[in-house]
Amino acid sequence: MKNHKRFKDENPEPMGRKEYEKELRRLQVELCKLQDWVKHKGQRIIVVFEGRDGAGKGGTIRAITERVSPRVFRTVALPAPSDREKSQMYMQRYLAQFPAAGEIVIFDRSWYNRAGVEYVMGFCTKEQHRRFLELCPTVEGYITAGGIMLIKFWLEVSNEEQERRFKARVDDPVRQWKLSAMDLPSRTRWYDYSRARDMMLEATDSEHAPWYIVRSNNKKRARLNCIAHLLSLVPYQEVPKDKVNMPKRSKKRAYDDQVTLEGRRFVPERF
Repeated sequence: MKNHKRFKDENPEPMGRKEYEKELRRLQVELCKLQDWVKHKGQRIIVVFEGRDGAGKGGTIRAITERVSPRVFRTVALPAPSDREKSQMYMQRYLAQFPAAGEIVIFDRSWYNRAGVEYVMGFCTKEQHRRFLELCPTVEGYITAGGIMLIKFWLEVSNEEQERRFKARVDDPVRQWKLSAMDLPSRTRWYDYSRARDMMLEATDSEHAPWYIVRSNNKKRARLNCIAHLLSLVPYQEVPKDKVNMPKRSKKRAYDDQVTLEGRRFVPERF
């Protein structure tokens, strides 16, 4: 069921780092429990992250994945399609990345490129865009009917906050790599992207694969809200574990293993 209630506050109060790190730690512990359950049950989960440039997708994905195994939580961020891939069925290169048993695949942008940047920037025809929106719910129906849980998040950032984040990228040398060839043109086409978003949500917000919108003007709160909601959607349980006992080091064939390093090339200790 669609929730048409407007958000009360698009710009919530800043969140202190201590409070954020405390809550993030708590949620990351739960993500580890989710990870164990997915492995134990052989579950398959896809999490799709979409949103405007600068909406905070990358930071949210890092918050999810920084304390879990990359062999279970696998992040997929595909580059622009090659000439060969352009000749394939549109969904083909995405299907190749789908999870096997015991995996959670996170798409940092996905097949919904066709509903967003490809449509707005003219990389696909209007007919291709129309067909995508028409067929996507059916394809996602096959995905979920096949036993894969599909969770879709749209991160919604305001015009003013996106502009502030872009300016920060321009001025900060460690953030400039985040500016892609598509970022700056997206600023001039704000309303084109808004209309593309509206068409996408209207066509693909289904009962079997609904969209969940995350207000992302406040990055810390957005990350916590997103992780908490992700956890609420999966009926995971804590998997019992055997007690871990640290084995003692064997003294068999003991020797001074530091003396043998003398004369080797060590990294200078500058710090």
